Amino acid sequence: MGVFITFEGPEGSGKSTQARLLYERLQALGYPAILTREPGGTRIGEMIRRILVDLRHTEMAPTTETLLFAAARAQLVSELVRPYLNTGGIVLCDRYADSTFAYQGYGLGRDLDELQAITAVATGGLLPDLTFYLDLDVEAGLQRKRTARDRAVEAANPGSTFTTPPEWNRLDARDLAYHQRVVAGFAELMRSDPARWRRFSAEQPVTTLAEQIFHEADLVLRRALRLETHG
Repeated sequence: MGVFITFEGPEGSGKSTQARLLYERLQALGYPAILTREPGGTRIGEMIRRILVDLRHTEMAPTTETLLFAAARAQLVSELVRPYLNTGGIVLCDRYADSTFAYQGYGLGRDLDELQAITAVATGGLLPDLTFYLDLDVEAGLQRKRTARDRAVEAANPGSTFTTPPEWNRLDARDLAYHQRVVAGFAELMRSDPARWRRFSAEQPVTTLAEQIFHEADLVLRRALRLETHG
């Protein structure tokens, strides 16, 4: 069995950047690793993602949102994550089931036991071996994303060199209280399973944070390799 590593955090925390940097470093070291994201990561999942993040879909019911996330996750686990783990590879995922508990559970007030049951069906009980949480003040993170959004608007102007418009989506646009509940939810999740989580400040330089993340990931990967060898 391989190693499953996930990245979580509030909006604007830079988790996607850190997931990519860890993936690139593992690749350079010769580790068999893939990088994916939630929702998305598969053809079907990306189609579901477009529905979920579209700012026009303000009428989407919380139950609909929850089930769409679960559907995308079920496809990702079945098509990509579990098969690659079964080859002994390393899967890095930008968000996973913890986001459902934080965003739909604590954020929207969905019943946590209900979410647990839905998630168990979607994932077949697959849990990460290691989860990195990038900690950032909610308002600071949202401002980061607003700034990136403004740069995307600027990119539409002739002569701009900005080529990758960042996403400002339906969940980003919710009020501050919602995002604060999400962060409080992540704190509860970390308290309930401290052995799996590694929490780092997202306010430090990108390269410094990347080194800290790699160090922790390397410890887990070395331990997993020792267990395989001795097994």
